[in-house]
Amino acid sequence: MKLATNYLGLKLRNPLVVGASPFADNVKSAILLQDAGAAAIVMRSLFEEQIEMEQRALTCLLEMPAESHSEATSYFPYYEEYQLTPDHYLKQIGQLKSALTIPVIASLNGFRPGGWTDYAQRFESAGADAIELNLYHVITDPLLSAAEVEADMLATVRSVTSSVKIPIGVKISSFHTAPAQFSLALEAAGAAGVIVFNRFYQPDLDIEELEVLPQLKLSDPTELLMRLRWLAIISPHLKGSLASTGGAHNAEDVIKAILAGAHAVQLVSVLLKHGPRYLSTILQGLVSWMDVHGYENVSEFRGAMNLRRCPDATAFERANYQRILQSWRV
Repeated sequence: MKLATNYLGLKLRNPLVVGASPFADNVKSAILLQDAGAAAIVMRSLFEEQIEMEQRALTCLLEMPAESHSEATSYFPYYEEYQLTPDHYLKQIGQLKSALTIPVIASLNGFRPGGWTDYAQRFESAGADAIELNLYHVITDPLLSAAEVEADMLATVRSVTSSVKIPIGVKISSFHTAPAQFSLALEAAGAAGVIVFNRFYQPDLDIEELEVLPQLKLSDPTELLMRLRWLAIISPHLKGSLASTGGAHNAEDVIKAILAGAHAVQLVSVLLKHGPRYLSTILQGLVSWMDVHGYENVSEFRGAMNLRRCPDATAFERANYQRILQSWRV
């Protein structure tokens, strides 16, 4: 039985990838994941703001850029609060590469063109096998159009992909007006693959203290449904790789994502809950399912349930939406 898959031009031994998380901060944890069956590991993100903060400090520029408000600096973590400084991040890439045989994927988190994208070259020099570019941007400016937002993102992708030889995967949000079209635009800008979707962490409100309460909640399996829908829509059209992240918690979830068109499935929350060794349980479940259904190769069922065979995908989606609503009775 062959579980191997091609993701971002990398030959992986199976589709299970450990997504961006604290696991890569610790070499011992990363080794445990590799031994449990992980095919690749993504490091936590190095942030645009974090890099620019260091660059300003190094050049002794204490003033903020003209387009920024002085108050904005108080919104971000202090420099020492980031788990990995830029220099430490580069060293960690080297340590992981020395200890692991599976690919190490570095991660950059930003949304607009700038000097921070130069770190892609440093990642490459440090030994990273690929880079995950995380385009995280919650738009709060009512005068900023969707076209302008995506133009900046595409310019950022072109800047990064043109500066390195290693493959770039782009993690996007589900809030784009046309995720399928944007995915193709990312591919045209040089991306080797697309990861769906970024998880936006929603803050709560304290009604007594009138404060905003940031909160971190791990994913749950219901979040997979949105990924499955867009994997099925995007996968017939994308030439490069497609990965799912968010909501996969067991072998069944992984199988569904592959059926919808994923080349790789990123796991984080389930491993934080159950530990690195649980990855082997998921892998065994995938193997068992393939055996029962007579599949010898993952590629044989990848995309088997996407919308390639649907003559009118838009009508299919709208019809299902109406059918669900009409099923309710009181």
